[in-house]
Amino acid sequence: MTPPSSEPAPSASPPSLTEVESHGVDRIPDAERTATPLDLFRLAFGGANTFSTCVLGAFPILFGLSFWQGLAATLLGVFVGALILCPMAVFGPVNGTNNAVSSSAHLGVHGRVVGSFLSLLTAIAFFSISVWSSGDALVGGAHRLFGLSRGDLTYAVAYALFAGLVLAVCVYGFRFMLFVNKVAVASATVLFLLGAIAFAGDFDASYAGVFTDSADAATDALFWPSFIGAALIVLSNPVSFGAFLGDWSRYIPATTPRRRVVGAAFLSQIATLLPFVFGLATASIIASKAPEYVDPAAPDFVGGLLAISPTWFFLPVCLLALIGGMSTGTTSLYGTGLDFSSVFPRLSRVQATVLVGLLSIVFIFVGRFGLDLVQSISTFATMIITCTTPWMVVMMLGFYTRRGWYDPEALQVFNRRQRGGRYWFAHGWNWRGMTAWWVSALLGVLFTNIPGQFVGPLGDLANGIDIGLPLSLAVAAVLYLALLRLFPEPRAVYGPEGARLARTVEVAVPPITGPGTNAGEPAAVPSGSAVD
Repeated sequence: MTPPSSEPAPSASPPSLTEVESHGVDRIPDAERTATPLDLFRLAFGGANTFSTCVLGAFPILFGLSFWQGLAATLLGVFVGALILCPMAVFGPVNGTNNAVSSSAHLGVHGRVVGSFLSLLTAIAFFSISVWSSGDALVGGAHRLFGLSRGDLTYAVAYALFAGLVLAVCVYGFRFMLFVNKVAVASATVLFLLGAIAFAGDFDASYAGVFTDSADAATDALFWPSFIGAALIVLSNPVSFGAFLGDWSRYIPATTPRRRVVGAAFLSQIATLLPFVFGLATASIIASKAPEYVDPAAPDFVGGLLAISPTWFFLPVCLLALIGGMSTGTTSLYGTGLDFSSVFPRLSRVQATVLVGLLSIVFIFVGRFGLDLVQSISTFATMIITCTTPWMVVMMLGFYTRRGWYDPEALQVFNRRQRGGRYWFAHGWNWRGMTAWWVSALLGVLFTNIPGQFVGPLGDLANGIDIGLPLSLAVAAVLYLALLRLFPEPRAVYGPEGARLARTVEVAVPPITGPGTNAGEPAAVPSGSAVD
């Protein structure tokens, strides 16, 4: 896993903020890789240092936990989620492209569409959460400050303006988004700390929740399902970045030490304890002073926060909603527009971004005003994460077994509408990785148990505890490694040092043919014998 040393250091200065990014998912030239691990930290932390994360931080209180129990669940979820997420940052510097394209090496040239589909659903879900929560906070704060009407038209205008701002930033591309997140990280952090001052007098760390010494047996029996469920909801936030880390880290030079890239991704999620704990603490205050806002059947964290806020904090709440929502929205939407342009090559990155943005805006308006999907968005997000996590496991284990070696040209076969290459496998599909993914994702869904929202057919087998995500993680790891041993992959997909934890077989690599190639030109394959 030694990083390449032959690539030159970046020589070009970063482009202007107002210069529209031209790159799609093609490999970023070495000279244009001017980003740093600190930039990755800013983007990943900025995308989570938001109002949406505060809403997720309130869930332990909604599940009946005390403040200290909720804090334990939050720490567990953030730490485990950060550990799962951080290895996904290395694909961008190594391959110079996004993670969906890198997945071609493990799922096949055509199998990479799985990552594109998962990132599209994740982006729509979290973009919607950011627009809804931020729009509601802006309108609520303006109502308390200026008496602004809170009718459907007001909300519609707020959603449209906010979504339009996010879309504009994404159209300009990576540099503009990085600038927005640099501002957002510092500003949102200051506003959260200001919020700590605003609520310090009302906060009581002894908030007991429902699992007290006087609770009946039926209530006590729900403690562990509630604790684990809260931790898994918190964990879903860092895991949701798995499909997007490569979108940002692809601008980091390949020679950057991988420990720094992984460390930046890990620390970016540890830093999200700031919004998580803010949400947890304010939710405990709401539960004490305005319990109607934390009714699990109809929770309204934004409304509750405004109800308990001192008047002078209304404006900071509005600013926090605007700044934080921009961070979440841009980090979600940018990567999906980028990847969508590779799935449909007739669309440029800008055209694909606009199309995905408009589709997301339609979803937001239909969900908010038509089908009342706001309550079920957490279920939607949880299900997506349950399906995304085993995909990440396949990617990370694949990276380890390949010793971090990839063929950049073979990764781009799908994007160029070509055929063949090292990652062609069976007609463009690597059934080993595909099988490990869909079997573990299906099991995760079947065992999911979200009380009051979704319970899978097998969700009650663990006494009400949601084991869907841990089970899908374990099954993906064991099944994928077993398939690599039982059904060896071609020797050519591994680097000069050979395979790790896997067997290989000598198989001829089909030549890359199609646009821009000579039909009879064979792919370059390193020599080497079968590895056991």
